[in-house]
Amino acid sequence: MHHVLDMEEPRAARGDSGMRQDFESFYRSDRRRVVALAYGLSGSRMAAEELAQDAFLAAFRSWDRVGGYTDPGAWVRRVVLNRAASGVRRRMAEARALTRFSSRPSPPAELAPPDAEFWAAVRALPRRQAQIVALYYVDDRSVDDIATVLELAAGTVKATLFQARKALAVALQCEIEEDV
Repeated sequence: MHHVLDMEEPRAARGDSGMRQDFESFYRSDRRRVVALAYGLSGSRMAAEELAQDAFLAAFRSWDRVGGYTDPGAWVRRVVLNRAASGVRRRMAEARALTRFSSRPSPPAELAPPDAEFWAAVRALPRRQAQIVALYYVDDRSVDDIATVLELAAGTVKATLFQARKALAVALQCEIEEDV
């Protein structure tokens, strides 16, 4: 896997050390949270790293445009969310095939069993609900921030988060929080 800054620079960034420095600062400040977001949705550390790397590479290649956004992090997170949705479907099919040929898989080493159960339940939610839960709990985004990332109304985010919490409470047999 290549480091995002080792890739060829877009034409607009060549010779412009300020743009490159802006991207590097952005990458350093947001990378860990974007990987955590991807991990919450994918359940795989390797897939999370790849999703984050792909999103940052896309941002780097279009940094002359993306770097001018008020919140380039929202753009990167939207890329991760979209790519995670298709990747999760593919990995779930692969996992089902693997479990037919092996014993019951154990949770990933990165997650304690209660966390693994929670994130498995999150990944079973409808795509938009899972995205909102991951942004809220992993990326520690506010309802307004999530609305910006997903280009939704804040009320829609709030209602979807409530529905996701209800579904998770049923799946995990626990009570829901009412703090949104």
